[in-house]
Formats: sequence, structure tokens, C-alpha cells
Amino acid sequence: MTIDRATSRIGIFLLLTLVLSAVFYALIIGCGHVGGGMGLYVTGLMWSPGTAALITCRITGKPVAELGFGWGCWRWNTVAYLLPVAYAGAAYLLIWLTGLGDFGNATFFAHMAKDLGWPNAPMWLVGAASLLLLATIGMVESTSTALGEEIGWRGFLAPEMTRAFGFTRGAFFTGAIWTVWHLPILLFADYNAGTPWWFAMPCFAVMVMSITVAFNWLRLRSGSLWPAAILHASHNLFIQEWFTPITGPRGHITPYAIDEFGFMLPLVCIVVAVVFWRRRGELTAA
Repeated sequence: MTIDRATSRIGIFLLLTLVLSAVFYALIIGCGHVGGGMGLYVTGLMWSPGTAALITCRITGKPVAELGFGWGCWRWNTVAYLLPVAYAGAAYLLIWLTGLGDFGNATFFAHMAKDLGWPNAPMWLVGAASLLLLATIGMVESTSTALGEEIGWRGFLAPEMTRAFGFTRGAFFTGAIWTVWHLPILLFADYNAGTPWWFAMPCFAVMVMSITVAFNWLRLRSGSLWPAAILHASHNLFIQEWFTPITGPRGHITPYAIDEFGFMLPLVCIVVAVVFWRRRGELTAA
């Protein structure tokens, strides 16, 4: 059986994603912790969209090759790797310079020095070594989980949404779906950096929907899902494992400024979205 209509394929994909994700939502919400099940619950959740995409291809007759498994051009993979370093670095630099948070969280350095086995090393060495390890070996692990989402969101959904609705509306709808998919663990588990849900949710939504423009642009421009997987892995890694932990509190305002649930990253990501949206004309030629 072949189903060629984009909206029909999207509907099947979303239904399968919901069914598969529901299993891991239940497990994560049941224990109340995204790190539950030795972290495997969230890994299963992140691979649900990718699994749904592969099953949808089987059901609808869409060639799996169209998901973009080819490595593509190194240029776009490099851009994808460095982009989160740029926008997260800009956001956190503003946080540190404005006093919304302090650079050099003593708790982070103490834990990292213990993990590295360097209890007497100076802070600058612990910070540099942790960043180097995360930026290299850490990227391999982060990409292995991010790939599960990106086979679904960018390998399958972004091209189908663009085909059905064009780039701008397609990116908007993809971002909205991606946002809603995260909400159960944001609202009912501990996927949050410490702000109330009513503040965290809009900040997270603006950030996700903004960076979706960059994700979709790179997927369509490169013809490969790997830039999206690398961008996703880099985003998660540098923000969640380095920029946020290395930022110390400066009063009660800090949680409202940092991470994916504060206001600074969404503001910077809006700028990123505008930059990529203005280059949407390049996608026609590609």
C-alpha cells in the first residue's frame, strides 16, 4: 500500500508517536524523574518519534532513504555543531555580564573535580577539561539519543510539513508539535530547572519553536537529518551539562534567566530564527 498524501502520512506518524511515547510518559511520570529507569525511560521516549517514522514509512510506502540518512556535506554538520555554542554562549554571557547569574558555580567545580578524579586541580583546569570531554566524547552519547527524535521530527516530519504547508507554516507546526510532545514530562515530572510551570512552559515553547526554524532549514538545505541530530545533541549537551551547571545563583532571579525554562535563551533563539527564516529562499534552489 502506498499513501502519498503528506497530511495522511503526518497523521499516521503523529498517532504512532503518541502511542509509543505514552508508554514512556507513564514510566517517567510514575517515578517523577526524567532520570528514572537508569535514564533509559527518557532514552525510550526520545526514540519514539524515530521508531514511529520508520513504521510510518513501512505503512505508507515512503522510502526510508527519504528520511535523509546520508551524511551530507560537512559544512552543515559543522554549522549544526557550533550553532548551539554560539546562541547559548551569547545567552549565558548576557546572564553573567548583567548579574543574573554568576560564572563559576563552586558546586559544579567540586562535583566535576570529583568525577574527573582531580580533587586538587585548579578551577580553570576542571572547567576546561570538562568542556573538552563533553564536546568530544560526550557528543557521541548525546547524538545517540538525539538521533531517535530527529529521525522523526526532521527526517520524516519536517519534509512532510514543508511539502504540505510550505517552509514557514511547516516550521511553525513542527515546532508546535515538538513543544507539546515535551509537555507531559515538563508538567508532571521534573523536566524543569526550577521555575514554576506557568513560567517555564511559555519560555520553553518560544525557545523550541524558534530553534525549529534552524533545525528545519538545515534539514532541508543539507538533504540530511544528521545536521539536525548534531544540532540537537550539541544543544542538549552544552546547555544542560555545561552552561547551566557552571552558572551559580545570584538571588532568586537566576532560575528565571537560565536554561531552557528561563527567558534569556528564548530571546536569543528568536534572533536565530529570524536569521534562518530570512534565508528560506535558499531552500528552493537546494
